[in-house]
Order: sequence, then structure tokens, then C-alpha cells
Amino acid sequence: MNVTIWNEYRHEKESEIVAKIYPNGIHETIATFLEEEGFNIQTATLDEAEHGLTDEVLANTDVLIWWGHRAHCEVEDSIVEKVKQRVLDGMGLLLLHSAHFSKLFKQLMGTSCDLKWRENGERELLWVVDPSHPITEGIPEYIELEQEEMYGEHFDIPTPDEIIFISSFAGGEVFRSGVTFKRGKGKIFYFRPGHETYPTYYHKDIQKVIRNGVKWAKADNTPEITYGNYYR
Repeated sequence: MNVTIWNEYRHEKESEIVAKIYPNGIHETIATFLEEEGFNIQTATLDEAEHGLTDEVLANTDVLIWWGHRAHCEVEDSIVEKVKQRVLDGMGLLLLHSAHFSKLFKQLMGTSCDLKWRENGERELLWVVDPSHPITEGIPEYIELEQEEMYGEHFDIPTPDEIIFISSFAGGEVFRSGVTFKRGKGKIFYFRPGHETYPTYYHKDIQKVIRNGVKWAKADNTPEITYGNYYR
């Protein structure tokens, strides 16, 4: 399986706090544990030509992982449209944490994708809603994160095809933290945890969820579909 991990790679270069946690970038941390699973990994970042998402890279990507936060507006619309089309054609997509506000997710959802948030290092419990789902395989009843950024409802997304995780926070808020959608022939998994100032992507259960999500999102052998005026 060919997996491309896309990251803005800005916080890690501009913040000493983030650089200490992810010295080689969030994308490289994720790449390390996915390579252990035997996936073929390539990475791409915002400041590369075409944001690293050339036609060749996308054509050779089974599943794309997207992490973005502070520079959503800098992603070129033409690249967003190209990635969106690949999803519709069957490429799997995992969106992590603040990627909920990316141009790509908004395009695919057709809503604002807005929410409440608060950054003060609260405890988060990610409760498994669907224990039979492939994404939750090997995951306990809940995942506990000692510190994370709070996201709260209402989360302005369409009704998900599936709700996999619901988070509860120390402040009392809850959030749909793991949801899936299908768009065209592509499978989409949004997974909430992963604020850059906390070591979330070193947590073994978070890593397992992402590994499971990649496996789930890979396209099946879906036949080509014919549209329009049709004769047999």
C-alpha cells in the first residue's frame, strides 16, 4: 500500500516547543510508525513545489493523510481540486486534527466544518462508539490522553456515514472525534486528536487507530462507473 503523508510543516520550524516534540516534523513521526506496518511511505509539505502533491505523487497514492493548521489559506485551490478529484476517483483520505478546517475537507463536506475549541491541556477520553468497526480493532473501550486541545460541538459537518469515536473533555464538552464519509469512490476518515504542542502521535493507541484507518480507507477493487447517455 502506498501512503502519502502531507503536513504544513510550519509549527515545527517556528516553535521551539513543537520542535522538541516533533524534531523532524509531525509527518516524519507518523511515517515512522506506518513504515513499521510495512506500508510504502512518502511525505509532502506545504512549501514544496505544488505542495509536494504532483500528479505523479497522487497517481501513486492509495491513501493520503493530511495534517494542517495555521496555513490552510496558503494551499492553492488548483491543488485542492486535484486532490479532491483523486478522492472521488477512489483514493483514501485521513484528515487529522485541525485538517477539519482545510480547504480540502470543506470542499468534500460542503459545510463550514467549524467548531468550538480551547487550548489549555485538558484530559481527553476518546470513547469507542462502534467496537465492531475495523478502525477500532485492538483499541480498548476508550483512549485516554492526559493533555489535548479541546474541540466541542456543534461540529458543522454533514451527518457522518459512521461515528467511530466520541470525545469527552474535562470541561464537560463532547465531540464527534472519529467519523467516516464516502465521496464518490473514496473513503474518508476524520480523526480529531493531534494538537502540535502535545505528544499525541507517540501514543500507541492513537498510532493503532491511524494504522487501522489507513487499511480501512484503501480503495476496494471498485469497477469503473459509466455516467451519461448509455447504450449497450
